[in-house]
Amino acid sequence: ELFVQIDGALRRRELELSHQRTEQQLQAQIRAKTAEIRYAHEEIVMRLMAASEFRDNETGQHIRRLGLYSAALARLLGWEEAIQDRLRLAAAMHDVGKIGIPDHILLKPGRLDAQEWEIMKTHTRIGHQILSGSQIPVLEMAAQIALRHHERWDGGGYPDGLSGHEIPIEARIITVVDVYDALTHVRCYKPAWPEEDAILEMKRLSGAHFDPDLLALFIDNLPAM
Repeated sequence: ELFVQIDGALRRRELELSHQRTEQQLQAQIRAKTAEIRYAHEEIVMRLMAASEFRDNETGQHIRRLGLYSAALARLLGWEEAIQDRLRLAAAMHDVGKIGIPDHILLKPGRLDAQEWEIMKTHTRIGHQILSGSQIPVLEMAAQIALRHHERWDGGGYPDGLSGHEIPIEARIITVVDVYDALTHVRCYKPAWPEEDAILEMKRLSGAHFDPDLLALFIDNLPAM
């Protein structure tokens, strides 16, 4: 009877070990597939943005900084790591619609006239057309960001004049970090602003151009970003 009990215990232990090995193998397969999908998404983004870099030399570094700032802000908001990473990639595609803007407007030194500005604003809808209709979550997020990142908290933005929480939070995040990066770096139409001046200007526009809560969170944590 004792031998039978020992034999049964050994068999149960063998089954448990076999189950554990199966679970470990399954988890390893899931991790490998997740990494594969993540790499594929990142490659899609980088290849798409390589096209933008042919049009605008500052775009490459700008989109990388935006991705990092956006992910940092998402982390401060308590978003899951996977969503933070999705936003980092989606942020890189916010201006992909500029592919469709003529060089004499996109690269013009100085201010655009009224007609040129109307053409420039179409980059939001062009970007949305390029990115929309995908079943890939990062492209779905990127499509909304491309369309909405020039909407303003007070409703004075474009293309549709959305206001407040009508604007997707991902787009509101990009609005904050995009303007900060644009102000503090050289563009073909302006020199870089000192950081202190950029922050003062953005604070002045809090509640008008920017979501006031997101802007305050960004500025308060900027030294650590």
